[in-house]
This record gives sequence, structure tokens and C-alpha cells, in this order.
Amino acid sequence: MSFIALNRIILTLSLAALSTIAQAETTLVAVAANFTKPMTEIAEAFEKASGHSAKLSFGSSGKFVAQFENGAPFEVFLSADDKSPLKLEQSGLAVAGTRSTYAIGKLVLWSSNPSYVDEQGQILSKGDFKHLALADPKLAPYGAAAVEVLKSQGLLEKLQPLFVQGENIAQTHQFISTGNAELGFVALSQVIENGKIGSGSGWIVPKHLHTPILQDAVLLKTGAENPAAQALLAFLKSPPALAIIEKYGYALPAVN
Repeated sequence: MSFIALNRIILTLSLAALSTIAQAETTLVAVAANFTKPMTEIAEAFEKASGHSAKLSFGSSGKFVAQFENGAPFEVFLSADDKSPLKLEQSGLAVAGTRSTYAIGKLVLWSSNPSYVDEQGQILSKGDFKHLALADPKLAPYGAAAVEVLKSQGLLEKLQPLFVQGENIAQTHQFISTGNAELGFVALSQVIENGKIGSGSGWIVPKHLHTPILQDAVLLKTGAENPAAQALLAFLKSPPALAIIEKYGYALPAVN
């Protein structure tokens, strides 16, 4: 191969690399706190697969909606419920037709004490605990689901005075893990390891005791022209992302 031909090949490869770098974009993503661990892994896999990157912020779904309404520059929203993305779509803040369920959450009554919570959750009616942690049901879908569970068991009135409310599910988990509350309701994804509760003790709440926690994602109008935002939503439905979602204890939505 001649020196000139070799230089042409190097130049072509260099231009291709520069083109790829030029096309790589970053998208700003608002993520429900319960999905922190899986989304952190998914974002890493997304960057390796696409070249795009995702800058993640975690918090309560209700608070994020208020931020969007006040002009926060997020481009993709991964909610802990299906109502918030629908509301954004109806109000014109999200792109119509981009909303879909990416995971179905599971609720667990958990304590950092290994022998505290029994596998049937009978401690709720028999225990002598002083504090029961849950996420604010007005802001966090997992908190609303916890209230439904207590109502279904006729325990809400009895246990409501013991509530310690976190702003989101991450703060709720912190209350329990630090011992400020003996037990509380968190997302299974926060405590699962290798397919089971990794530390402490817990009761995985049967799904018939509360409304299904359908977690929807949606493209916000601010991200409509960002290829990275669109690519991330597509990647959430890919086999690598679905495997991560399942690993953290979520059920997958039915494929239409």
C-alpha cells in the first residue's frame, strides 16, 4: 500500500470518528427516586451502545412535574406512576405518542433489622414499633400504594399517627436504614440483591393489595429535537435495558 493511500485511509477514519463525536448528544433526564440504581446502570449501557450520554437527576415524581411546569430544562421523564406523564401530555409539556410503561414497581415493607419484619407482614398489626416510614403519598406513588395497603388491611387509622414521611422513596429508605424508623415501605429495587432482599428483613407486598405501580416514561417538549432523548426512550425497550430492569425486581410491561 502506498504512503498516499495509507494517509487517505487514516484521514477517512479520522473524519468518521469526528462525525460520530459531533453527533453524540447529552440528554437531561428526570428519574423517579425508586429507579436510581437501575437507571444508573442503564445510562452507562446506553452511552456504550449509542455514544450519547444521559445526565440523571433523581427525586419525587410529583416535585418533578412542578419543576417542568416552571420551566425546568429536562428532556426525558421517567416517572414512578402513569398519571404524571399523562398529565404532562395533556397539558402540552410532553410530546404526544411518546408515553409508555417501562417498568411495573413492587412495594416492600422493610426493616434494616434482619429479624424484624416477617414474610407475611403481620408485624403491621402485631408489632409495637413507634415509627412507620413511607414516602409522601401526595408526591410519591410508592407512598400512595403504601396507604392503599394499610387501608386494605384496616390499619390506616391505627398506624397513621406513627407515620414518618419522606419527601421521596430515597429519603424514606434512609429513614429506615439509619434506624430513625424501625420499618417502612420502600421499593423492592432499593433492597434487592441477587433476586432477593439483600439485607435486613422484609415482606414483598402482594400486588392485589394496591393499584399496580405502572411507571411511565415520556419525551418532554424540550427534548423533541434532541436525538439523544429519543434514543434513550428507545433504549429503555431494548433487551439490555429490560434485563437490568428485571434484575432490580421490577415486572416488565406486556408487549403489545
